[in-house]
Amino acid sequence: MAIPVIDLFAGPGGLGEGFSSFRVDKKNPFKIKVSVEKDFHAHQTLELRAFFRQFELLPEEYYEYVKGKISRDDLFSLFRDEADAAGHEAMLAELGSEDDDDKIMSRIANSVSPSKPWVLIGGPPCQAYSLVGRNRRSGEDRSQFEEDPRHTLYREYLKIIALFHPSIFVMENVRGILSSKHNGKPIFNQILSDLRNPHQAFEDHTSDEDLRYDIFSFAVSPERDDPSILQPSDYILRSEDYGIPQKRHRVILLGIRSDLNLQPPRPLNNIDPPSVKSAILDLPRLRSRIGNRWESVDWSNSIASHIKPLLNQVGDAETKNLFRSMLNNLDSDLGFGANFVASESQCRIFPDWFHDERLSGALNHEVRSHMPADLARYFYYAVMEQAGCPTTLNNLPEELLPNHKNAKSAIAFVDRFKVQAGNRPSSTVTSHISKDGHYFIHPDPTMARSLTVREAARLQTFPDNYFFEGPRTQQYHQVGNAVPPLLAHYLAERVHECIS
Repeated sequence: MAIPVIDLFAGPGGLGEGFSSFRVDKKNPFKIKVSVEKDFHAHQTLELRAFFRQFELLPEEYYEYVKGKISRDDLFSLFRDEADAAGHEAMLAELGSEDDDDKIMSRIANSVSPSKPWVLIGGPPCQAYSLVGRNRRSGEDRSQFEEDPRHTLYREYLKIIALFHPSIFVMENVRGILSSKHNGKPIFNQILSDLRNPHQAFEDHTSDEDLRYDIFSFAVSPERDDPSILQPSDYILRSEDYGIPQKRHRVILLGIRSDLNLQPPRPLNNIDPPSVKSAILDLPRLRSRIGNRWESVDWSNSIASHIKPLLNQVGDAETKNLFRSMLNNLDSDLGFGANFVASESQCRIFPDWFHDERLSGALNHEVRSHMPADLARYFYYAVMEQAGCPTTLNNLPEELLPNHKNAKSAIAFVDRFKVQAGNRPSSTVTSHISKDGHYFIHPDPTMARSLTVREAARLQTFPDNYFFEGPRTQQYHQVGNAVPPLLAHYLAERVHECIS
């Protein structure tokens, strides 16, 4: 029997993908029984992937759907049993909601048993803990910040532990949780205390059971007998240390029920990180789109008209020649992409993980529209990065500065524009990528654009046949909020070792 997995705050399913894709002797020891997500579009993605997993051999109709040849209703109508199973697994519901809690609890109760091994996974929403989120809200009334209900959403996760006693849980959150405070007290200390003693965390819980958990790290060797002496920083996983082409640092806790005497995990194996270039440059080349307000503007001439007057300011002769070469290689005939772009390309890293030979193309690979001045900025930044001269707003030519009141002041975000350099892992792919692409500039200057959803998904290690539903903004949001599935795959391996 497969080990049941319950996935809370599932998003588009990054953690679940790691567990569901893990194999031992060509069989999957884990089975996602219930995944819970409140966002409609993320749930649509989650449900489609649950449908995907119903098949040993994926039907051709799945590829017809993701290529836009048939509708989702047509696909699900053709495979009604599999669609029903996917709908039963992926719940559109909100933990902590009076309207949804009963059905969530009922679904979990019918899927697991405390007397048999099962695993709880998930990451409560992190906006209240993230450093960026706290910085943005620093000017708000402190009481409003303290009352943000997202501070205590982990208690919804904790409630499932207290009620259903998972053998193991994996809980993920942002690094900022280590320094976040609630009512003047460090929130992380309280979370650890509650997770170690779930019943004691609820005043109205009358159970006499002594339910306790030992909390381990996936990064630090558990040679010490007492995991409680781990330092908060020991729980941080640096994704780039484990072969992920992205510098994503997250707190990930492994809880093991104390009465089971299970083997603590070995630390994850270190793997050299792939570069951005090796992760995304095989994808079809696309050029940026100009917004409707400027539809009459010629793309390449617009970039050149901004850049050529600045060539005397860009440094030595070699850098000037690089600018001229890149301007000469601008190609207005490149396409803008779509939800499916035909291509025979294959990812240069982990081909067995990413590649699907039946797909013959790239999903969710479509550019955004930008204003002409941003195209020039993207081009300028990308060329300077190639020349080994990374720039910020502080040393951007005045002619390229944004028309914004803070652009020339000390309070400006000096790194508001950032190139994802091709020769190293990317910076953290965040949900902010859904708002604009300034922090996620493509390393190839001749495309003068931000990353597509598929390129961001590559950096997050989503397999190429993973299709993100919804408008493009929502697709970006899903990718930015997810756990890298390949990292989750490695976590699943350690969890399986503990149980087996």
